[in-house]
Amino acid sequence: QVQLVESGGGSVRAGGSLRLPCAASRYAVSMYTMMWFRHAPGKEREGVAAIDTDGYTNYADSVRGRFTISKDSAKDILYLQMTSLKPEDTAMYYCAAGAWGSIATMRADDFSYWGQGTQVIVSS
Repeated sequence: QVQLVESGGGSVRAGGSLRLPCAASRYAVSMYTMMWFRHAPGKEREGVAAIDTDGYTNYADSVRGRFTISKDSAKDILYLQMTSLKPEDTAMYYCAAGAWGSIATMRADDFSYWGQGTQVIVSS
């Protein structure tokens, strides 16, 4: 069983930055493909960023160039650095881990383990 705990959410003005850490069970970030998803009220869940066991990354077009996914395997922490935030980035952000997850497809169904989420609110 993989435990994932997100933190770092909050309220920020448009143009600002936030960094979301996700603390994972031991060895999880080394053994699994990891992703960040987000879910806003009235919208479908969206895959935001993914990183595989070799460190290759992929991003949704909506955040490419503004968000950066990274991991610290020694500390078992996944990060999402968010810059140039926009009101449309407002959502609950979740980290997820999956043995069969693909950074190419970023499908939620391929990720078995999920955190409880952290709320990000971006005001204009």
